[in-house]
Amino acid sequence: MTAPTRRVVTGKDSNGKAIILSDGVATHIEEHRELGNAYTMLWVTDSSPANISGSADGANIKAGLEPPPNGTIFRMVEYQPEKSIKADYGTRLELMKKRGIAPEGPSRDNPRHPGMHRTSTLDYALIMTGEIDMLLDDSEVQLKAGDIVIQRGTNHAWVNRGDKPCRIAFVLLDAKE
Repeated sequence: MTAPTRRVVTGKDSNGKAIILSDGVATHIEEHRELGNAYTMLWVTDSSPANISGSADGANIKAGLEPPPNGTIFRMVEYQPEKSIKADYGTRLELMKKRGIAPEGPSRDNPRHPGMHRTSTLDYALIMTGEIDMLLDDSEVQLKAGDIVIQRGTNHAWVNRGDKPCRIAFVLLDAKE
């Protein structure tokens, strides 16, 4: 469902010389066909400042939608066109609730889209390909390749109303109110 993402990870050898630790297609992919998206986990940190020593693969650190406390997540998400999603509103909303993802405040009981949710994170999002609409509680903005969003812990949903998949690179940082 998702296009492959090449991931190059650098490190240092025993003499401190910069080297390539890995170079290949990212393999930590989680598909959600009923929701119309797929996540490719690229890297996770579980502390701040991040530990950059050693050769452990940060994509192997377990994380949910949000990063670990004081951590970060770097992931690629591909959103399929809304019209290609087979599951109805109710089914999709239940799937989001089962994953523990829900909106807060005025959107809690009757979200305008089944993908409406809120994370306690600061998110940097770069639209890589395609177009997508970011819905907020009562407004929305259309985004295209090259646009950047700074998402600051607000209710939102991503809706691809186009004909082609949209890929977004996300960096999520653990945050506080």
